[in-house]
Amino acid sequence: MAESHHGGRTNLASCLLATAFLLLVFAAAAVALFVLFRPRDPEIQVSAFQLPGFAASNGTLRFNFDQHASVRNPNRAAFSHYDSTLQLVYAGSQVGFMFIPAGQIAGGHTQYMSASFSIDAFPLAPAAPPGAVEVESRMRVKGRVRVLRFFTHHVETSADCRVGVSPADGSVLGFRC
Repeated sequence: MAESHHGGRTNLASCLLATAFLLLVFAAAAVALFVLFRPRDPEIQVSAFQLPGFAASNGTLRFNFDQHASVRNPNRAAFSHYDSTLQLVYAGSQVGFMFIPAGQIAGGHTQYMSASFSIDAFPLAPAAPPGAVEVESRMRVKGRVRVLRFFTHHVETSADCRVGVSPADGSVLGFRC
């Protein structure tokens, strides 16, 4: 009488099946974590501009520049921002600059930011239209999001806005970002 020894094959098949199942579960968990915790860039929404202390004389402009914006963190993890800037440009030349202080925005939250700085007198461009002066505001926010405390994702987002200003009284005629 001959006995067949199929026990080794069934153990091997069971082991392979269990390994395949564990790999499938691991892959599904990795995909779910990536979908849920995928790092996304923050969003900047500029809400208002003001130019208090506006003065125009002898073909030059001088004013204080105020910008109000909100930065939304769509991630589940906190967003740490640093090395962020606000730049004011007129006719292709930088007329104002400010560093935005470093900070942290909790996951899923929005932080409101206001920036105010003085602009030294600068000459009007010779080809400037008589009814409006256009300046450009460039806000750049850089930082990092640490996902699951292991993976660090560096992000940078920006908001470039064109602001129309009345040269007569410094009122903001409109802006587009």
